[in-house]
Amino acid sequence: MRHTCLALAVSALLGMTATAGAQSTQPDIGRENTIEKKQADLAQARAAFPDYFAAAYARYPRLPAGLLEGVAYVQSRWVMLDGAYTDAAEAPSAIGLMGLYNGNGFRDQVAEAASLLGIARTQIEQEPYWNVMAAAALLSRAQAELPRGSTEAALLQAYAGVAAGKSAIDAFARESFAYDVLLSIDRGADDDGIRIASRAIDWEKQFGLDALVRQRAPFVRLDVSRGSVEVDGYHVDTVDETLRRTDPVTEAIESTDYGPALWVASPYFHARGQSITAVAIHTMQGSYAGSISWFQSNPSSVSAHYLIRSSDGQITQMVRESQAAHHIGSQNGYTLGIEHEGFVNNASWYTTAMYNASAALTRHFCSTYSISCASAYNGDAHSGIVVLAASVKVKGHQHFPDNTHTDPGINWDWRRYYTLLNPGSGGTTTLLDSFESSEGHFTSTPSYSGSTTGINATSTAERDCTIAKAGNCSEHLTLVDNPANTQDWAVRFLSGGGTPGSNSSVSRNGRVGFWVYVGGSGFTVGVGIDDGAATERSTQKAVAANTWTYVEWNLADAGQWDAWVGGNGSIDAASVTLDAIWLEHAHTTFTVNAYIDDVQWKSN
Repeated sequence: MRHTCLALAVSALLGMTATAGAQSTQPDIGRENTIEKKQADLAQARAAFPDYFAAAYARYPRLPAGLLEGVAYVQSRWVMLDGAYTDAAEAPSAIGLMGLYNGNGFRDQVAEAASLLGIARTQIEQEPYWNVMAAAALLSRAQAELPRGSTEAALLQAYAGVAAGKSAIDAFARESFAYDVLLSIDRGADDDGIRIASRAIDWEKQFGLDALVRQRAPFVRLDVSRGSVEVDGYHVDTVDETLRRTDPVTEAIESTDYGPALWVASPYFHARGQSITAVAIHTMQGSYAGSISWFQSNPSSVSAHYLIRSSDGQITQMVRESQAAHHIGSQNGYTLGIEHEGFVNNASWYTTAMYNASAALTRHFCSTYSISCASAYNGDAHSGIVVLAASVKVKGHQHFPDNTHTDPGINWDWRRYYTLLNPGSGGTTTLLDSFESSEGHFTSTPSYSGSTTGINATSTAERDCTIAKAGNCSEHLTLVDNPANTQDWAVRFLSGGGTPGSNSSVSRNGRVGFWVYVGGSGFTVGVGIDDGAATERSTQKAVAANTWTYVEWNLADAGQWDAWVGGNGSIDAASVTLDAIWLEHAHTTFTVNAYIDDVQWKSN
């Protein structure tokens, strides 16, 4: 049977007339409708992909369930990539639904798979069926070459297109790729035609503990009492939910410029000779792991200061801030560059976790180098090159002079980014999560946090469009008792998956609140606020059963806050983010349904 390439009905959007200044005078009419149409077109194109995955699993039955879908998600977000390569590219070229590499310093996975399958490489490059089958053949070969009983993480690292044995950084990139694929399977996906069934990953078995430290991996589904956990020289940080070594010397991979970031060095930089006065926002046109390896060795010596992963907002630094990275040509001397994982023609890469992690990093730049975050671009997105005035200090690659790049492109939401950079600037009320189009910050299960007690790991959280206080959808929590103990329920429903940099930034001169509906009596709710190195917890508020109740807490009123991890019971730091929503109930054996809607911040 011949399988022809699906035509992705996603056309390029028209460019805009160049303007200068912080506000665009050329409104991008119908932008949101256009983005929605593009996503609908993508969903239609993706309809046939599950059949291709099923055919590949039938041909290679030893491959673990969900692995192909996860690889496609991490490499392409289920889009047929054209493999285009340009000089000074910010990521290696990748081809097709599975994002296969085709040389240029990486493995030529296309050629390898064509040989294994006995077909022409053009079929792999142009037809999604054969692109999926090519990845399956390469995974199957790697599986056969590994010792029996090897982990999925080992299989993914052996499969990765980064050339084996080049450097420790390439090894880190392969590890990061494997982690991201397994994270997509652990979380699952159901969005715009992408369907990945959630399967719990046993992280401690898939990766060594040092690898989990390197990847800032959360110690998921751990049901322990509040406080630190000490296990053979490791502990779980109860603020950011990540595994750490007890000996801080071993955590040298951490950035010394920006605490939340990992440090992986690129050789491509030079002395500045100028003061840092601006920030450049980029899109990689590729994957996070691929770009980490690419910035270590590429034919054009390109690099960037920081890279941000789409799935969870993880940040890797590759050039010291004091040095000039090779990211924006003649403008390198005075700029800091942030690369965002993804492709400019697909808005789904720009996740809430990515926006928030990026904004937190840029706020760090503003504070450190006296750059006004209020000078950031705050207008319509552009698809082409639109040079903005030098007075606009935070802007896209496409907005700087003397360049040919058009990223971050038409799908980057500059108004949203401006509001994140300047908390409280969006008006008297800012919706942090409405659950209308996605789960936003709340992508973890209720039992994800190590500080959660009483409930079972089978408890779930998912967007539900059958019940809502406002709009059409809310977040539905199904809380299931843990039969192994009689602990009271204390659910730390994390915002940002436990990564503080992925949380919503809010002004401390305001109130945080949300609507809540619980299907049982006896519940109290609260919020956690991360104000720098500490986490404060609000007082708990009782909510009635079977009715929508609005609850809120004033960040400026110390009487509404209690000290929690490292805290002093007062929201007093310059950087303030929403850490979690807390739900508490005395021990019960009943399963309880709860709904949350319109998480918001209001100015005082």
